[in-house]
Amino acid sequence: MPDLGKYADAVLSAYGVSIVLLVLLVALSLRQGRRARRALQDVEKRSKPNA
Repeated sequence: MPDLGKYADAVLSAYGVSIVLLVLLVALSLRQGRRARRALQDVEKRSKPNA
Protein backbone atom coordinates (compact mmCIF):
# COMPACT_ATOMS: atom_id res chain seq x y z
CA MET A 1 0.00 0.00 0.00
CA PRO A 2 1.42 3.40 -0.90
CA ASP A 3 2.33 5.84 1.82
CA LEU A 4 -0.56 8.32 2.03
CA GLY A 5 1.05 10.55 4.61
CA LYS A 6 -1.20 12.97 6.39
CA TYR A 7 -4.10 12.17 4.03
CA ALA A 8 -4.28 8.49 4.98
CA ASP A 9 -7.32 8.89 7.26
CA ALA A 10 -9.28 10.86 4.67
CA VAL A 11 -8.44 8.52 1.80
CA LEU A 12 -9.13 5.32 3.73
CA SER A 13 -12.38 6.66 5.16
CA ALA A 14 -13.48 7.71 1.66
CA TYR A 15 -12.76 4.17 0.42
CA GLY A 16 -14.69 2.74 3.36
CA VAL A 17 -17.72 4.96 2.78
CA SER A 18 -17.66 4.18 -0.95
CA ILE A 19 -17.60 0.42 -0.32
CA VAL A 20 -20.47 0.67 2.17
CA LEU A 21 -22.54 2.73 -0.28
CA LEU A 22 -21.87 0.29 -3.13
CA VAL A 23 -22.91 -2.68 -1.00
CA LEU A 24 -26.06 -0.82 0.07
CA LEU A 25 -26.90 0.06 -3.53
CA VAL A 26 -26.50 -3.56 -4.67
CA ALA A 27 -28.63 -4.82 -1.77
CA LEU A 28 -31.41 -2.33 -2.50
CA SER A 29 -31.32 -3.17 -6.21
CA LEU A 30 -31.65 -6.89 -5.49
CA ARG A 31 -34.52 -6.24 -3.07
CA GLN A 32 -36.34 -4.06 -5.59
CA GLY A 33 -35.82 -6.67 -8.30
CA ARG A 34 -37.35 -9.40 -6.13
CA ARG A 35 -40.30 -7.15 -5.33
CA ALA A 36 -40.85 -6.33 -9.02
CA ARG A 37 -40.61 -10.01 -10.00
CA ARG A 38 -43.22 -10.90 -7.36
CA ALA A 39 -45.53 -8.11 -8.57
CA LEU A 40 -45.22 -9.27 -12.19
CA GLN A 41 -46.01 -12.85 -11.20
CA ASP A 42 -49.13 -11.66 -9.38
CA VAL A 43 -50.27 -9.72 -12.45
CA GLU A 44 -49.65 -12.75 -14.68
CA LYS A 45 -51.66 -15.00 -12.36
CA ARG A 46 -54.59 -12.58 -12.39
CA SER A 47 -54.52 -12.13 -16.17
CA LYS A 48 -54.53 -15.86 -17.06
CA PRO A 49 -57.95 -17.39 -17.60
CA ASN A 50 -58.90 -20.16 -15.21
CA ALA A 51 -58.33 -23.45 -16.96
